[in-house]
This record gives sequence, structure tokens and C-alpha cells, in this order.
Amino acid sequence: MVNPDREHRMSASQPALIERMRRLNEIGVALSAERDTHRLLQTILEAAMDLVAADAGTIYTLENDRLHFEVMGNRSLGIEVRSEAARPKTFEPIPLYDEDGRPVTSLVVTSAVHQRRTINIPDVYHAPEGYDFSGTHRFDEQSGYQTRSLLAIPMLNHENDIIGVLQLINAQDAAGRVVAFDEDLQQLAESLASQAAVALTNRRLIDELNHLFDAFVRLIATAIDEKSPYTGGHCRRVPELTMMLAEAASRSDHPALRDFRLTDADRHELSVAAWLHDCGKITTPEWVMDKATKLQTIRDRIHEVELRYEILRRDAEIEALRALLREQGIDDTPARDAAAEAGRILDEELDFLRRANIGGEFMEEADQQRVREIAAREFELAGNRRPLLDEDEVKNLCIPKGTLTPEEREIINNHIVATIKMLESLPFPKHLARVPEYAGGHHERMDGRGYPRGLTGDQMSIPARVMAIADIFEALTARDRPYKPGKKLSECLQIMGRMKLDHHIDPDLFDVFVREKVYLDYARRFLEPEQIDEVDEAEIPGYTP
Repeated sequence: MVNPDREHRMSASQPALIERMRRLNEIGVALSAERDTHRLLQTILEAAMDLVAADAGTIYTLENDRLHFEVMGNRSLGIEVRSEAARPKTFEPIPLYDEDGRPVTSLVVTSAVHQRRTINIPDVYHAPEGYDFSGTHRFDEQSGYQTRSLLAIPMLNHENDIIGVLQLINAQDAAGRVVAFDEDLQQLAESLASQAAVALTNRRLIDELNHLFDAFVRLIATAIDEKSPYTGGHCRRVPELTMMLAEAASRSDHPALRDFRLTDADRHELSVAAWLHDCGKITTPEWVMDKATKLQTIRDRIHEVELRYEILRRDAEIEALRALLREQGIDDTPARDAAAEAGRILDEELDFLRRANIGGEFMEEADQQRVREIAAREFELAGNRRPLLDEDEVKNLCIPKGTLTPEEREIINNHIVATIKMLESLPFPKHLARVPEYAGGHHERMDGRGYPRGLTGDQMSIPARVMAIADIFEALTARDRPYKPGKKLSECLQIMGRMKLDHHIDPDLFDVFVREKVYLDYARRFLEPEQIDEVDEAEIPGYTP
């Protein structure tokens, strides 16, 4: 026989139930869209409290057999879920097992985990035996709150693993009275907890993959820095400077940068590009990357030159002794003087070649000519007359700038081509799609005379132009390069000012670099005190205050 009263109640409750189901679907969509783990936890708790009309609630996450307090809310006490008060730092993790390894079942939240089921307590002051609510009672006494009904739901993900507990307190009826959580409310809360567990697990998996990816990116950069003792730290410092300048550009009100504003996703994409900007150096031979002097290949060939000079010195001495013997009894002073003079000339030439071998910013044409004249000397080895310097040694010693020949510089420059090929071969997701473009453009110039693609400033994105400035400034200030000391700030800014005038670097970004004191912030973090000298910004070529 049909019960008319029950039928009436079911009919009256259907609209509310339908509305709650609609709300549950909306919540599922919202949970899937949330990217931040802590905000996701807040959304879960807030939605659960709204869905079942709970006055308060708490979420714990399960890690290493301990329940860790994450977030709470209590509307009667004015504690909003998204407020700072909703995340007290004093809550200790709750162990699932005691010191003897026995399951802790006296607490509702731990019992829900061990039993893998929802625990519904209509009134904690008349709870079944075996549960310890002393902590709840103390909280009520101290706060003036009255905890009555309680629902503890284990959160099981799609693999049926418990990842936490959702605890809801004091269900309220339409009049605001505290009531027990009935069967319908419990099922709704369990449905939400299940959705929430899947969303939270997915978020964690994404976060873990992101952390793994970022760690792998830094691993590549570290490997490159470790590959060469002369560029160690470059791949770590350039990302720091890149982000410092990018943030300054994002804050700038300069007309050319008005539309450039960084989001969190933009920051991550640019950071990844900066860390990978030299990944192509993995393919660069060590003997080229580490070429500290002009004659160095697998070894520094200056020692071979020194040996030849020793042979010349020996030849001079032998010739002097032969002359002395021939003359027999004639005064040997002229012969000795001649040998000493020949030795002095040889020592002077050898010192000159040692200096020429070091390399530097510029080698005068007169010094290059002197190398060629010295090369014309001959010495005898195993009965054969040989030039003092062979063609390759002359070519290397006459390198006008740095230590690399044009062919070796091409090998070095090829690292950027390798970088682009490597990065473009990777299936970057949409939010990292511009990494190859950012990383591959840091050797381009505003006037199109850069490499490898000869792009002009208009063809380059602002992040790529930012990275170009960061790469140059780091190289100028670096104190671990074999052919030069780290320059002082004033000299670096003079050089970069001339680069701006020469249409090498972005003029607007360089002005921001100076105006916002990015160079000084970087210097205080990474340069030696003796490099940080007084900078008169008014004297920087091309700088527009």
C-alpha cells in the first residue's frame, strides 16, 4: 500500500534534489578546470559545504600513512574557506598507526581510511563507543561552537586509492537548524568526494609531470655547464637575468611594451626557453668550446713552439762553440756576446708569442704581421729545415679577436642551429609552443645581421629579444671565460649602449634594462664586488632615460 505522506515528501524534495544534481555537475566541471592544487582543495570544500548545507568542514590529504590538514571552513565562526585563517600552520599530521604499528581507529577521519567507508555521526555528543571526540569537545569549549552532526568521507581516486578525507560538520535544514546528514545528503557528498579525488589526483599527476619536466630541463642546462669549466654557470645565470628583465618589461609603461604583460603561463614558457637556450652545445666538441688559447686543440701547442725555441737556442750556442773551436785561442767574447744577443731576441719573440696566444678583444695588424715575420724563421730537426710556425699556427696566432678561427666560430655558432633543431623536434604542448622561437633567437640582431636566420627585430618576439640582451650581458660580466676577465658594470653598459646604437639589441628593452636598474639587481646577486663600480647612466651611449 502506498504511503501518501512519504510520497508527498519525495515529491516535495525532488526539485531540491534535481538542483543539487545540477550543482554537482557544475562542480565537476569547475574541479576539472582548476590548475592550482591549494585552490582546488578550497573549491572542493566550499562546494561540498554548499551542496549539503554544511556549516563547517575540513579536508585532509593522505601521505606516508599520515593525514595532513589542508584547509577548513566554519561559517558560524566567520572562517571563510579561502581566508588565511582557513589554513592554520599549527595542525600536526594525524598518524594512521600508533607506535606499535596498530591502526588508529579512535578518530573518525583515521577510521574512515582504515574502514574505507563513510562514517556518519548524527551527534558527536552521543556518538557510538570507541570514538574519541575529546579534541572536538575542547574546540567547542574554547570557541563557543557546537559540533553536532559529522560526516567523514574517504576520498578514493580512479585507481581506488585513498588520497584524503573530506569531513563535513553540522548539516543545516531550511530553517538553519543543525540536523543529521541524511542518506540523500551523504550520497551527494560521496559523489562529490569521488569527483574531487579524481580531479585532485589528476592535478597532482600534472604537477608531478611538470616538476619532472622542469627538473629535466635544468639537468640538461647543468650538463652543459659541467661540460665546460669556462662557461660553467652561464646556463643557470641567463634564465635568472632573462626573467628579471622580462618582469621589468612587463611592468613598463613604455609605448612599445604596453601590450607585453606576463601571465604565469608566459613566465613558465619563457623560463623553460631560457634554461634550454644553449642546449645545442651538447653537440659542440669540447676542444672548441674550451679553447682557452689560440693554439689549443686537444692540447695547447704553445709548448711545441717553446720546444722549437729551445732548439734555436741550442743551435745558437753550438754555433758559437764551433766558431770558438775554429779560431782556437782567439778571444771568445764576440762569440759569447753574439750567442747572448741571439738568446735575448729569441726570448723576446717567445714572450710575444705567449701573449699573442692568450687572445683578447682585439689584435693589432702590426702584431699579426710580426707573427708572420717570426714564422719565417727556420730551424733544423732531424736534418730537415722547417719554418718556425706552420700555416695553421700562424692562422691561429693571428686571430684578431678571442681565440677562435672563423671555422671554429662557425662550429660554436652552429650550437644555436642545433638548439633550434632539437627543440623543434620535441612535441611541446600548446602552453610551451613558443619555446623553440624564444630559445633560438638569442643570437639574432635587430638589423637582421644576426644568426642563424637573420631575423630583424620586427620578426622577433619580445621574449626572444629579452633573452638576447640577457645572453650578452651575462657573457660580458662572466668572470670564468678563459680569454678575458669579467668586465665592470660601467664598461658593460658602455658596450651595450654602442650595441643599441649599432641596431644590435632592442633599444626599448635596453632602456628598461638601465632605467629599472635590472643590471644592478643582477650585479648584486651574481658579480664580484670589484666588478660593481659607479655607473653614470647619463654617459651610456644611446640610453634614453
